[in-house]
Amino acid sequence: MPVVRFVLVSALSLLAAACAGQMRREPDKVVIPALLRGDFTDDYRGKFTISDTLWFQRPRNRFRIVSWHVDEQYLIAQNASDDPTAPNLWTRIDWMRLPAMQPFEWGFCLTAYQAVSAKAAAATPPADRANPRTGCNGFPFTRMQRADA
Repeated sequence: MPVVRFVLVSALSLLAAACAGQMRREPDKVVIPALLRGDFTDDYRGKFTISDTLWFQRPRNRFRIVSWHVDEQYLIAQNASDDPTAPNLWTRIDWMRLPAMQPFEWGFCLTAYQAVSAKAAAATPPADRANPRTGCNGFPFTRMQRADA
């Protein structure tokens, strides 16, 4: 009986070790800048709600955020299936702080909005933050302020 017990305990130990090896580590949660989270109004009177997982340009443009690249100041999102311009395609949104443009705190650029994949959107060259008046594909960055400001 001691041999059977040893074999059984050994088998269970090996099984537990194998299962532990199969467990996936939860990816580190990216903490997005508080600057970008909440309700905003842009300089064209557009209204936005931004969370960790959704960029909502009211009343109908929804982008499901799949990755944040905080150090590089951009995110990748998939356009909603009912997007009026590019359903289910991919978007890269670059942002920058605007320290001398109060009440606007930051600006964004839809650097890519019709990419065929998340990888293609991420590979799009970044917006030109050195020139916020023309650095968004020849246009200005859209300036954002808190909706309650």
